[in-house]
Amino acid sequence: MGQALEVISGSVTGVGATITASAVNTGDSFTVRNTDLSKKIWLLDAWGYYDTASGLFRIHSPRLHDNVQGIRMRVVNNNTEPLLSGAADAIFAQRLYPQDALIVEQTGSAANIDTAHMLILYDDVPGLAGRFIDNTLLMAAAINRVGQEISITTTAASGQYTGASAINATNDNFKPNTDYAILGVETDTRVGAIGIKGADLGNVRVGIPGEPTQRHLMANWFQRLSKAYNRALIPVFNSAAKGSILVDCTGHTAAITAVLTFHLAELAPGKAPQAVLAPASA
Repeated sequence: MGQALEVISGSVTGVGATITASAVNTGDSFTVRNTDLSKKIWLLDAWGYYDTASGLFRIHSPRLHDNVQGIRMRVVNNNTEPLLSGAADAIFAQRLYPQDALIVEQTGSAANIDTAHMLILYDDVPGLAGRFIDNTLLMAAAINRVGQEISITTTAASGQYTGASAINATNDNFKPNTDYAILGVETDTRVGAIGIKGADLGNVRVGIPGEPTQRHLMANWFQRLSKAYNRALIPVFNSAAKGSILVDCTGHTAAITAVLTFHLAELAPGKAPQAVLAPASA
């Protein structure tokens, strides 16, 4: 068992001002994973991509503040900035509870697809063990900074994650048997969420907002989160697994081609643990 960081996504199509239940993406679930009750689960952030109209994005359940409005947010059209953190220096995370069925609802445009995304941290979950480091270890172990480019083309008329490609599909200059930390990801074209998935990440999709106007935030997104929460939240993978580290993005009304730049840090040999087990409490 170990720590997991997972993005959960859903969408609505052409709902206008009518508050509508979001349709969860294939492979995702709005029901919080089951864990030991002594282990904690956190909603770290949430964001959406509404391209033609601003709209509502709310998350509620009997276990949150209330089961009517709960966490009610406003998504501005053509902006996928994080709504809960802003990757700031001091952030309050919302605690979630095992097997709680979150109710996710949206309003949006009168015709197009509008997506919604939540980033959830599991301190310890059965069957999953991603590799993560904190900022202190990053600063001690990092040797070189790397810019890794990859192009993703999503499928039109779909809020699903599509266009999956290996992280080395465009350029492959990785050193053999070397660990790399993912600091963040920039995109030149707006997408709802950028997903990264592989065995080193616990085989669940880690996600980041696809906002091109906030490159100074997204280039070191995971490093900022790690510093803000004082937790090991910077994903690490080994270059031996580069062909199975898959990158995809949520689609939208029209097909989107986005050129992504991964900001990576090469780590010194033997510095990154195989899996960082989160503490039982935080």
